[in-house]
Amino acid sequence: MYSALRTIQNTARRAASMSTAAAATGKPLTIGLIPADGIGREVIPAARQVLEALPSDIMPAKLGFVDLDAGFEHFQKHGVALPEETLAALKGDCDGALFGAVSSPSHKVAGYSSPIVGLRKQMDLYANVRPVISGSAATASGEKRAIDMLIIRENTECLYIKEEEQFEGSDGKYAIAKRRISEFASRRAGEMAFSMALQRDAMRKQLPASERTWAGRPKVTIVHKSNVLSVTDGLWRETVRKVYEANSQYKADVDIEEQLVDSMVYRMFREPEAFDVVVAPNMYGDIISDGAAALVGSLGLVPSANVGDSFVVGEPVHGSAPDIAGRNIANPIAAIRSAAMLLERTGYGSAALAIYRAVDK
Repeated sequence: MYSALRTIQNTARRAASMSTAAAATGKPLTIGLIPADGIGREVIPAARQVLEALPSDIMPAKLGFVDLDAGFEHFQKHGVALPEETLAALKGDCDGALFGAVSSPSHKVAGYSSPIVGLRKQMDLYANVRPVISGSAATASGEKRAIDMLIIRENTECLYIKEEEQFEGSDGKYAIAKRRISEFASRRAGEMAFSMALQRDAMRKQLPASERTWAGRPKVTIVHKSNVLSVTDGLWRETVRKVYEANSQYKADVDIEEQLVDSMVYRMFREPEAFDVVVAPNMYGDIISDGAAALVGSLGLVPSANVGDSFVVGEPVHGSAPDIAGRNIANPIAAIRSAAMLLERTGYGSAALAIYRAVDK
């Protein structure tokens, strides 16, 4: 950890040319810290140490931190997993947040609902953004290949609206789950995908050619299963394509393709270097992004950000890891990278790039 902090300070100065207009203002940046359960209480403090180690020439904002409660353990003690006080502090006092991990049970617990799902809804964090990057990713064939993939998962609907019912039938019990796909949510996810494809292209062009892992034009891959789910996935597919068709810059500067979700998984493990930005409905994106982590080592290395129009929550995706919680051996890399994503989304590109480069070394 300490050598990583020293590397960040050395690398950060070389990234100073990436400064942004938002960063130049130097206004304070207040970050809510929600360690929640398990190893979240170990990796979030490590991410804070890295943020505090950034030199002022590339991180002009004075950082402030607010410690906040949430999680299944908090529910067990107080009867609520996402306290109103936490939401009020995020909405009133914070510019962004870091969320650690949650130990949601696999069985139904009366009165309990996942705090991270609730946080996404309450803060309107409509896209989960997950980069999967490696100079030598392990593919299904055993070859090592460089990949630079960004998976954007619609974050508010699909099957995750959690409307399920169980019935008694003549042949026994059966259950039905409702799936919601809307033009509104699909359009926002599509806009995020195409705009971030252009942003990634702009950032790549500021790097030396030797450091770029994607050499082609920006590309967005739309994932669906509309050959079977022709109504819901059909609406998703059509809406995202309309976002592309309605924007002349997207049409001029971004390539577009489609993949059925099963084919997407197969190709992702066979030729992950073929993908740039991937956009998918909530459940497909959840599965694809967790699977993609295997290409670069493990879930312990992969960051994410839950993004809305006015707020962002960085979130490592490794879970609460109760088997190692409390032993202080959890890898904080995913949390550190998630902190960098938070900085990137709040306008501090230089500081974010410094962390990315330091971690990659």
